[in-house]
Amino acid sequence: MSYKVLSNLTALLIGGCALTAQADILMKWQRIPLSVDLQVEKERIILVDKNVKVGYPKSLDGKIRLQSTGGAVYIKALEAFPTARLQLKDMMTNEIILIDVAAKEKIANPEETIRLVYEGKLENQPSNFNQNDEFQEITDIPVPQLPVPAALTRYAAQMLYAPLRTVEPVAGVRQVAHRLPTKITTLLPALPVTATPLMSWQLDDYIVTAVRLQNRGTQRLELDPRELQGRFYAATFQHAWLGGAGSTEDTTTVYLVTEGYPNKAFIPETKLYSPPKKLKKTTKIVVKKVIDGTRASTLSKESQNESQ
Repeated sequence: MSYKVLSNLTALLIGGCALTAQADILMKWQRIPLSVDLQVEKERIILVDKNVKVGYPKSLDGKIRLQSTGGAVYIKALEAFPTARLQLKDMMTNEIILIDVAAKEKIANPEETIRLVYEGKLENQPSNFNQNDEFQEITDIPVPQLPVPAALTRYAAQMLYAPLRTVEPVAGVRQVAHRLPTKITTLLPALPVTATPLMSWQLDDYIVTAVRLQNRGTQRLELDPRELQGRFYAATFQHAWLGGAGSTEDTTTVYLVTEGYPNKAFIPETKLYSPPKKLKKTTKIVVKKVIDGTRASTLSKESQNESQ
């Protein structure tokens, strides 16, 4: 069977497939292990379109983060490592798909999505395939039982304050751009705090944005969500108060949940008025040069008349 290799990936373009603005890399499973390169600290998505369990060798413990949900496998390399083999097991047919992954410090298009495509009906394979290797399995990520805003807030707090290995995965969560300025002065205008947006995560139609709050004053500040200025669906403070500036308690985080992107919910920042530049002096110089030129032309004509 013939196949093409593009940027170390087996890519197949299927006629009739509509390409979107962010085209996926199409890889055809033909019982030949598929090679996928990862960049350290960059998450890559493989769209399997099947309910799969992921098996990985013990040598990757602590080097890779794997999540499987809704027919998609999320892979993030935590450090560089040589080629290792993953097994994706279809829970309906026991089909085993082999993925060879290698993590490098830098690759081209590290976050480009990969979509697997198949040819014909896949046959069942015994579940003890490749049984000589020791593999561990991860299961599908459970759908959160909490309301979406609460699940998002808890996820954001864990991402910022908890060790990465203890973060409880939430199906469908993805990091997005918050589209906010580097400093926000309209969030708590009544308090002497500096507000700095950190990161945002989206689940369904909700987005949670973590904003760091730092006390600039010397007095202890009690934080009240009713003093927040903006259109927020929910707001949660990591701590209920801030210590004076310079203390270990002068900084905390507020998690703001919005429906849609947060830049639409915050009060816009005021822009300083810049008066137009004065052009009066320049205008005078131009007028003077024109007048002087006219006078010189007149004098020249008068001299010519007198000579005649």
